[in-house]
Amino acid sequence: MSGRMTYAADAEKWKATRKKTVFIVDDHPLLRQGLALLINREEDLAVCGEAEEAQAAMQAISQSQPDVLIVDISLNGPDGLDLLKSIRGLYPDLPVLILSMHDEATYAERALRARANGYIMKQEATEKVLVAVRRILNGEIYLSDRIANKMLQQYIGGSSAALQSRLSTLSDRELEVFRSIGEGRSTRQIADELHLSVKTVETYQAHLKEKLALRSGRELIQHAIQWKINEGAA
Repeated sequence: MSGRMTYAADAEKWKATRKKTVFIVDDHPLLRQGLALLINREEDLAVCGEAEEAQAAMQAISQSQPDVLIVDISLNGPDGLDLLKSIRGLYPDLPVLILSMHDEATYAERALRARANGYIMKQEATEKVLVAVRRILNGEIYLSDRIANKMLQQYIGGSSAALQSRLSTLSDRELEVFRSIGEGRSTRQIADELHLSVKTVETYQAHLKEKLALRSGRELIQHAIQWKINEGAA
């Protein structure tokens, strides 16, 4: 299975019947299939294509010209935030909903800074995906009540604690490397998955130790694992 279906011919038919077309980018075939079944049951929505990684997505999006994208953060190769930045370079107004298993307290603000139109956790009820898609098609931003309230409290109270945290100083790529360390991947595995050299990953690890004020690689691994555990429990 190629992991990519463009549905190019059907896209024009759906547009003609005023259905809004959705393109899904996720590296899990079963999740793509489930989302497609959910969306295609709706009278006003239809899936016009799928991809499992960033390069295939960029090629297929240009062919299918969707009305909205659903993009997972965790992809093979460049992640969803990297893909989002590439999309914004070519399609600045295309609505994009970020779908993720990762704690929105860490990633939602990053996604919004990269000009996502919404962020939803995979653990959310399936009907909320449809709510999120329709809201961003309507020009709104979609966030869960929890993260929206958190951002509002920070604004009202003038608190910038979240932005001043050490994790917020990491670049998107540094955070991706940190997450991979917490998931138990070796330097070689991280390099292979991110299509980087081992030396480049080692440079990112050095930056992580400096920014997080850690003295050794052992401390970096311990902190990354603990953060991953906390993220999963959030």
